[in-house]
Amino acid sequence: MNRSQEKRASKERHSVLLADDDPIVREVVKTKLSAGQEFEVIGEAVDGKSAIGEVERLHPDVLLLDLLMPNLPGIDALHELSSKGTEVHTIVFSASVGPQQIVQALQLGARGILSKKSIAQLEAAIRCVLNGHYWVDGREEKTIGKVLAKISASLTTERQPRNFGLTTREIEVITLVTEGCSNREIASRLNITEDTVKRHLTNIFDKVGMSTRLELALFALKNDLASPKRS
Repeated sequence: MNRSQEKRASKERHSVLLADDDPIVREVVKTKLSAGQEFEVIGEAVDGKSAIGEVERLHPDVLLLDLLMPNLPGIDALHELSSKGTEVHTIVFSASVGPQQIVQALQLGARGILSKKSIAQLEAAIRCVLNGHYWVDGREEKTIGKVLAKISASLTTERQPRNFGLTTREIEVITLVTEGCSNREIASRLNITEDTVKRHLTNIFDKVGMSTRLELALFALKNDLASPKRS
């Protein structure tokens, strides 16, 4: 391959910024991605603060972000990038991520969640998020609703929900929201009208202090608000 061909191939690669405080992890990821022709690691960060700076400086296509880093944790870095409106396809790449952290990361704009134990799936996860989909638990999902449904199904059904002033019907609506149902689907499942669903959601948002469905899903997962899964 001559110089012009190398330059063209480099331009066609998707750029990746790697934010992880473990030098061994960074080296393994760089080696894996450099083995192919699709991706190129253009920068590294060792903590949340430097990750934000490098994203703003390099404008990578993809950010691989560890959650447990010094100075500024990954989730806080993600929050700051989101608040600034910074556009980057973020994959949370961490040793362990619980359901609540997954929902929080998605709420803040992450498109993928990948365990470091599943590094063999790294290229597939990157392709997935670049195509506008979500990658969670080793699988591609096309909508956020399907992701939330999968998370909800993974949680125990032995729940003792706190009240928060919510009615039984409102708890049922919350449960279906965490499963990723639309207003129309909730109306069909509960045999009520969409207008009634909207009124329930307005009341729920007022009672729990949330304003979006993702915030409500996160709140429900944190507080065990969803009722046992309906058959």
